Amino acid sequence: MAKTSGKLRINLALQGGGAHGAFTWGVLDRLLQEDDIEIGAISGTSAGALNGAALKAGWVKNGAQGARDNLDWLWMQVAGVDDLEKTGWMAPLGVGALSTALEYSWPVAMADAINNVTSPYSYGPFYRNPLTDIVAKFDFDKVCNDVSPLLHICATRVRNGKIKVFSGDEISADAIMASACLPTLFQAVEIFDPQTDRIEGFWDGGYTGNPALFPLFDDALPADIVIININPLEREDLPVTPKQIQNRINEISFNSSLLRELRAIDFVQRLLDEGTIPEERMHRVRVHMIADDALMEQLSVATKTVPNAAVIAKLKLAGQQAAQQFLVYHKAKIGKESSVNLREMFA
Repeated sequence: MAKTSGKLRINLALQGGGAHGAFTWGVLDRLLQEDDIEIGAISGTSAGALNGAALKAGWVKNGAQGARDNLDWLWMQVAGVDDLEKTGWMAPLGVGALSTALEYSWPVAMADAINNVTSPYSYGPFYRNPLTDIVAKFDFDKVCNDVSPLLHICATRVRNGKIKVFSGDEISADAIMASACLPTLFQAVEIFDPQTDRIEGFWDGGYTGNPALFPLFDDALPADIVIININPLEREDLPVTPKQIQNRINEISFNSSLLRELRAIDFVQRLLDEGTIPEERMHRVRVHMIADDALMEQLSVATKTVPNAAVIAKLKLAGQQAAQQFLVYHKAKIGKESSVNLREMFA
């Protein structure tokens, strides 16, 4: 893929995190307004897969504006409203108060109790994945199109616990729902896998790649990877309630695969810097990250699994602000150096 003159070329790595993926929506909305930034490829998991597919289909239809419009459409569907401005009356509550109110609400408490003693397979013919109606509306001729940005979607193969990356024509409504399939809430999505020559059950990609970075290690793609992180890497307060403990367990497990890949990147970069391996043997990668851990620490697993229009609106705004901060302080580093110090991160 030839380099476009004057463009700052990046790849996007989009994490999963349920309705917290609205933060990623805000980040993407802001990045898509930069005329000199070009997206080479996207790797997405769960909510990141939905965001990536919406961006890709919109881009193929009408460039950056089409991508922004399609992302707006996606999150209006998730939020169940036609205008997020209608949630403004809840603004004085603050995102932390909204999260707490939702977490300890009677419907969420009842749902938690039911999920603790039942399986998604207990519902028989009454079972339905709530993402079905939204994902079915995606234009897969555009999602699977082979023009930039290339799209990769990550899921976990249940049988052997290995990652499966869907790309190109492999991407379908089932593949996206597989990427977002939390096994405590949804039945495994069964898809024929040419890699194993059999029908496989798939769960959320976050268990094995949140998101996978290796599909972006291609000499034809940009060397800069922008990770949009929505699962806090650190939490200052010790989790003590059952909900807090379970939420932190999920955050740690869903970050572990990403951290392993970042460690591998750091190791390879050190070998390249030391001259231990020649530059032409390995792909040099520059890593950037856009996140708001302080905000995410105020949220809970309830705001991940139960879309709330007011929280979604606040997450979008926070994503736009985080992207703006990244552009102010780190845009000039794209194509030159990483803005994340991996050695410091793993010290």
